[in-house]
Amino acid sequence: MIKKIVKNLSNLPGWRTNRKIVVIESDDWGTVRMSSSKAYQALLKSGIRVDKDPYNRFDALESSEDLSALFDTLKGFRDKNGNHPVITANTIVANPDFEKIADSNFETYHYELFTQTLLDYYGSNNTINTWKEGMDAGIFRPQFHGREHVNVAMWMNALRSNHKELLLAFQHKVFGIPMNSPGAKRGNYMAAFDVENHMDLQNVENIISDGLNIFNEIFGYSSKTIIAPCYVLPTKLAPMLIKKGVMGYQGISYQFNPVFDKSDYQRKLHYTGQKNSYGQQYLVRNAFFEPTQIFKQDMVAEIIPRMKTAFFWKKPLIIGAHRVNFIGSLDEANRKNNLEKLELVLASILKECPDVEFMSSDSLIDLMQVNKN
Repeated sequence: MIKKIVKNLSNLPGWRTNRKIVVIESDDWGTVRMSSSKAYQALLKSGIRVDKDPYNRFDALESSEDLSALFDTLKGFRDKNGNHPVITANTIVANPDFEKIADSNFETYHYELFTQTLLDYYGSNNTINTWKEGMDAGIFRPQFHGREHVNVAMWMNALRSNHKELLLAFQHKVFGIPMNSPGAKRGNYMAAFDVENHMDLQNVENIISDGLNIFNEIFGYSSKTIIAPCYVLPTKLAPMLIKKGVMGYQGISYQFNPVFDKSDYQRKLHYTGQKNSYGQQYLVRNAFFEPTQIFKQDMVAEIIPRMKTAFFWKKPLIIGAHRVNFIGSLDEANRKNNLEKLELVLASILKECPDVEFMSSDSLIDLMQVNKN
């Protein structure tokens, strides 16, 4: 009963529409995670509990097979307008260049474009071409997630300080490992936009600006939305983001705003349609497709009631679904089983509401910006 009340209350404020819109937002495309099964076993043998983290167990740089399987699933469904479901592919546009960083003795940070990482991993342009096929088909719509999914300053400082676990992971071209430190939420190496002082803030601003430029160069258009890694984003970056054409923020109900010299974040509450002083708007996820993280959860039983609640209050259904759910290179069953669950979810959505409309996050922002309903 309490959960039902909370779900209803969270849908009360903000933008409303008579249209039954379904958006699927998926984070982490383009970033490296676990580099190989061999790396996984080596890290586990060394005592790093990668087996306790579903991202380390199942997530890896997407392959052409991963993308093709996902696209085939999406193409099996159409909304009332004849459109397939679309994945808003929140993309990391660069990864650390491990070799160059090592050659500098960890004094200088270097990165490579994610397209180069894909080429290095798979030895051909097949995966990049499959990306383009999904985009051309209108079922895979990249938006900006970050330049890289690691806090550059924090990570580099730890490597220079001979952090044993991170150095070992570095040798296997991995940075996202579970840490044994029991401290507060601050200090997460994956939170790329976390800052502790004015210098950090300026560095992160430059990184995001550079990343948005790279995004434009790779995809041929500016990203209209941003989703911060680990949902950590300084509110002071809004002026720069609006200049770069970012009109919308994806996320959960809380934005974690870093506060200088504090051990935790300021939690800023948001709701779908909320505007800041720059006219930018927020998209808040009100359902989640995360079977890899919650193995026993019935995704249909989880999502359909949330959809009914959202539509009752005339709100779009915004589903969060990380890339890890669709990856099979480390464990093919992960991809196969989860795509079967995705089929069930999409079929159930269309059965319950045949008049739904599938849409990407930037298209939803366009709709909200002109105040259409």
